[in-house]
Amino acid sequence: MTTVLRRATQWNRPLMLLVGAMAALAVVAAVGIVVDPRVLTGAPIWLKPFKFAVSFVLYGATLAWMLSLLPRRSRIAERAVLVIVAVAVLENIWLVGQVLRGQTSHFNSSTPLNTALFAVMGAAITVLFVAHLVIGIVVLIRRIPDRVAATAVGWGLGLSLLGMLAAVPMALPMQDPGIEGISGAHSVGVADGGPGLPVVGWSTTGGDLRIGHFVGLHALQALPILAILLTRFATRLDARTRIRLLVIAGGAYGVLTMVLTWQALRGQPLLRPDALTLGVVAALVVATATASGLVLARRRRPELALAA
Repeated sequence: MTTVLRRATQWNRPLMLLVGAMAALAVVAAVGIVVDPRVLTGAPIWLKPFKFAVSFVLYGATLAWMLSLLPRRSRIAERAVLVIVAVAVLENIWLVGQVLRGQTSHFNSSTPLNTALFAVMGAAITVLFVAHLVIGIVVLIRRIPDRVAATAVGWGLGLSLLGMLAAVPMALPMQDPGIEGISGAHSVGVADGGPGLPVVGWSTTGGDLRIGHFVGLHALQALPILAILLTRFATRLDARTRIRLLVIAGGAYGVLTMVLTWQALRGQPLLRPDALTLGVVAALVVATATASGLVLARRRRPELALAA
């Protein structure tokens, strides 16, 4: 752990400064949740800044680690990082500003100012998406020497883009609740702010588009963690086998993200899936397990032949 922390101090400086700032904001927001009694759309008013700050801590640290794996620095990637950091700072200033004003941040069209702020943030997130895509392309072109790590990083970056796209339906006309001053929603079939799961707040009475968005975004951490686990504990597997397993996991993860978004669009709570959703998930599990089994069986055949 000490070695990892020492190396982290040498990672991309703007991203690590962002991580530090977001960690501080998370502490402030956590205090706000405790001491500020205000509630907005059914949740403590400081909860959204807290969740976004924690998310950016994870995002910034993971991205900085990924860039540290490149064989050499990339000016294009570093410029894209500056764009991401600028957007992150702007977005969190907006979130905290709206909290201080006692206003919702997302889907707020109650006044010309709130409408303009939400539109600017929407455009800024589009810019972040493009900058993230640029970094993904650079990582693919520069080729991380460790092929297992390169596979995990590539899938993580790509699937996190899918996670960003999963949030797009929230702002589409079909999500307009028909309530004055509100121009979108993350819940489907029910109003935002109703009963939800602890901490995350995902609706327990209707669909919630935040679920697919969340799962997709955190592929950025999930795939590299899987690669680390395979490397550390599956030592008998060669690099090619670990790569194939990562490809299977990445494909399954992407399908799961789309299934969760599809489930939400049908107005279905995460914990109350119907028979169709359960069937699709079961098919995904079987397909993933079968593909993984075939990869492992293929890897064992040469060993059996040599033993014979």
